[in-house]
Amino acid sequence: MDSDQRSLGRWVGLSALTASLCCLPSVVWVLFAGSSAIVAADQLSNDLYFSWVRFALYGVSAVMLATGLVIYFRNQGICTLEEAKLERQKVVNTTLALFTATILVYLVWNYFILEIVGIAVGLPWAESAFWN
Repeated sequence: MDSDQRSLGRWVGLSALTASLCCLPSVVWVLFAGSSAIVAADQLSNDLYFSWVRFALYGVSAVMLATGLVIYFRNQGICTLEEAKLERQKVVNTTLALFTATILVYLVWNYFILEIVGIAVGLPWAESAFWN
């Protein structure tokens, strides 16, 4: 795997992490503050998840992915729209693969790993877990 592909992998990870910032702070807060912060941390995650903030984080994540794609294609020598049209198949396939990978990483990270860790540290997420 060359450095450009590793760079795309970093963009996938960072954008999935950014998209999950509505739940991650609550888990981190309880990990460091202990059980006394459970109610406040749960309220924080509810406030962030069920408000405009979640969609803003999704937007920031999409902008991060687009930036990563632009940097990747420029490093590949695709700098103009004409060059992108000539390499249309590569551009489309890479873009679809990147967005699919990001969505999969986000779903596993946010709705599986963070949820299990959150339940393990005491957050009341068990009844709303996706497996129930």
